[in-house]
Amino acid sequence: MPADVRVAPVDQHRRTPVGPMVPSRHRVTTRVVETADTVTLGLEAVDEPIPDHRPGQFSMLYAFGAGEVPISVSACPGPGREVRHTIRAVGATTRALCDLRPGAMVGVRGPFGVGWPVAAAERSDALIVGGGIGFAPLRPVVHQVVAERERFGRVAVLVGARTPADVLYQEELAEWRDGAGLQVEATVDVAPRSWSGHVGLVTSLLESCTTGFEGLTAFLCGPEIMMRVVARALIDRGADPGRILVSLERNMHCAVRLCGHCQLGPMFVCAEGPVLSWASAAPLLAVRRW
Repeated sequence: MPADVRVAPVDQHRRTPVGPMVPSRHRVTTRVVETADTVTLGLEAVDEPIPDHRPGQFSMLYAFGAGEVPISVSACPGPGREVRHTIRAVGATTRALCDLRPGAMVGVRGPFGVGWPVAAAERSDALIVGGGIGFAPLRPVVHQVVAERERFGRVAVLVGARTPADVLYQEELAEWRDGAGLQVEATVDVAPRSWSGHVGLVTSLLESCTTGFEGLTAFLCGPEIMMRVVARALIDRGADPGRILVSLERNMHCAVRLCGHCQLGPMFVCAEGPVLSWASAAPLLAVRRW
């Protein structure tokens, strides 16, 4: 098994006939309120369906009359079925998307980017660490691991959030803990007295992690500072930087490496990311300004 897990770029020939810059109309089929400012939308194609997403890829979602934003897929149910995106309302476009109800139309371009190489974790222990809305792109990884549980070793899912009310997918977390044989832990920055879980940085959960660290495959997504701290902590414990995978977040406008908004040094995150190994990402993130 190679020291540095290599992630193949998305097949640039898998396009809708209208081209990658034209949104395909999708209808909102389901709307689930996850937290006070976050919802998950289920979308089904009205026009010709776009290619199936892989875990870690993203779509450009267009709220008619408001704008377009990149949103990672948070569930990949399979060919011909609805794709789900978890969206946090942080600006005009994301607020417009969060306000949509079943039956409303949204434009979708994609899928774009390099996804998580989940198969690289087969026959090894796996660690999945998500912070805040960054846990949404990791949810399909957990789904795949649960569906193919016998292919993986020990698996730990560590989640960080601002408060207990901000922890995503709480019912699923309980299901994964109780029924799928995964170690599932959550920690928060601030909690009421009724909270019986952890309070503090997500790195504090590593002390109770049941996975091994040498040979581990780690999937990290969340605030950049969180990924830096977790990656360093894992390396200090013997993890291979090439097997620590991170998803970068940059200001993506076109998603087809034309506009340059997401350029990070010599690479365009929309096409060559967002998933990279820490061995590849760390030198780029160490440069203060490009």
